[in-house]
Amino acid sequence: MKILICPLNWGLGHATRCVPIIQKLMNQGHELVIAADGYPLQFLRQQFPTLKTIVFPGYKINYASGKSQILAMVKNMPNIISGIIKEHKILKKLLKQDKFDQIISDNRFGLWNKKVHSIYITHQLMIKMPDSLSFLEPIAWFIHRFIIKRYDECWIPDFEGTDNLSGDLSHKYPLPHHAKFIGMLSRFQHINEIIPSEEFDIVAVISGVEPQRTIFENQLLNRFADSEQKLLLVCGKPALEKTTKQVGNITCISHLNDNELAAILLGAKKIISRSGYSTIMDLKSLNCLYKAEFIPTPGQTEQEYLFKIHSQFN
Repeated sequence: MKILICPLNWGLGHATRCVPIIQKLMNQGHELVIAADGYPLQFLRQQFPTLKTIVFPGYKINYASGKSQILAMVKNMPNIISGIIKEHKILKKLLKQDKFDQIISDNRFGLWNKKVHSIYITHQLMIKMPDSLSFLEPIAWFIHRFIIKRYDECWIPDFEGTDNLSGDLSHKYPLPHHAKFIGMLSRFQHINEIIPSEEFDIVAVISGVEPQRTIFENQLLNRFADSEQKLLLVCGKPALEKTTKQVGNITCISHLNDNELAAILLGAKKIISRSGYSTIMDLKSLNCLYKAEFIPTPGQTEQEYLFKIHSQFN
């Protein structure tokens, strides 16, 4: 089959968890095309340099710099809605120019079409709301369910039952009839026999939407400015050229490939990161969850919830 794979540009997580899916489909002999933008596109181009890629615009999202994201999300809503409409129209035009047998959308709401089999990937069937707005969660779930039903299948990257990673996000409400749990998705699943690197005491993995990504990076630089521990700051900025700078005992690097990052994470005494779901799956895959200090993006209710159920330090 010819398959179009489209991850959401909301940090790198949606792109990283597409890696094992892409690898499996390539091994099965399918023809794949990656459609994305920003850092996710750069990341997947590095992972799969032989695959055709399409610059496919995402939603223009900006987080607030403070602790609450409610107002920011309200302001972003017109951009999100217009982005959904726009991507649906772009897909329709693309399908007139080229033939695809299947579309795999990681959390992009508008990438379905009646003329092609479409699959929607999400771990968050239930949208977590701030405590003051928790009464709106059933409404948000209903709206999301309506979107999911536009697709032919819904894949949930988690495990069924109590031994799961997403908690209420995919287990609290009844699933759509075409939804199924597909197990954990991690870019590290294919890696074997990695020798741990003990070069750094602490590894901090930076990711997320601006300006919170930069704020998080600066917070960690300030926190460990006078530390005697060796810290590696992986800045989550994939590019063709890897950049490195040294600030005292802190090494800042733009990005690492999967093997390098896995070795560093396995050898570190402590890992600091956002409590994003893809990060949790990656650390679970490496059996490193126990040494993770999660710092959720302020006001990002999904990450705050995942922090509560996974953090060893809260």
